[in-house]
Amino acid sequence: MMSTILQASDGTVFQVTGPDTAPVVVLIHGLGLARRIWDPLYPFLRNYRVICYDLYGHGDSNPVPETATLSLFARQVARLMDSIGADRAHIVGFSIGGMINRRFAIDYPDRVQSLAILNSPHDRGHHGQAQVEARAAQVRSAGGLSTLPDALKRWFTPEYLATGAGPAQVTHWRQGVDPESYAQTAWVLAHGVRELIAPKPAISVPALIMTCENDTGSTPEHARAIAAEIPGATCLIVPRLQHLGLMEDPDSFGVPLANFLGKVST
Repeated sequence: MMSTILQASDGTVFQVTGPDTAPVVVLIHGLGLARRIWDPLYPFLRNYRVICYDLYGHGDSNPVPETATLSLFARQVARLMDSIGADRAHIVGFSIGGMINRRFAIDYPDRVQSLAILNSPHDRGHHGQAQVEARAAQVRSAGGLSTLPDALKRWFTPEYLATGAGPAQVTHWRQGVDPESYAQTAWVLAHGVRELIAPKPAISVPALIMTCENDTGSTPEHARAIAAEIPGATCLIVPRLQHLGLMEDPDSFGVPLANFLGKVST
């Protein structure tokens, strides 16, 4: 499938794939990763016009242009849609991407056709929130790579971690992130979830919420809580996998995502 690589006026690097007249899908990656994480899902999205991009300071995109917030990242999505003339889109977000797409639905409700929220956090409770804030503080004081060894153990099953290839790719992506952008985005991941809990008015678009059985940061309980706040949402829990199940077993996400988009695109 042919892709066109572009750079927006704000320095965001993105690629556009698929027919010009097809429904638009926007893919938002997670903290410390890059747009290439979505490559294995393209076979499931061949009937869509796909916008896939690097968050500010990640991959090939320029650093954050101002203090990072969820609304700043939502505006990044809106500008990309504007750049290709897309009024509405299906917004698919992984981890912090699933926070960004919820913020986008709050800030730009008329531009959302559906949401797919993958392995994304919600109300963590006091203990869980304290853990995430401590990691964000460590990133600020010791750098993004300081939290990576423990993160890889949380993100991959031991069997997949032992293969080395996926973890090496994640390490490469993390090494390429602008340090200040990473620190600010980690802070948004830690604190931004508060503005997404029980928003008023509620998000009211078709929604697919997924996470993995053993994701300790975006737990099945988080996924069910998100789904409970979006009328009619579908919640799916992928067995066995951890936070980066999307990377470890792309088919387990690609199949239900394709089925969901097929239902809500008609």
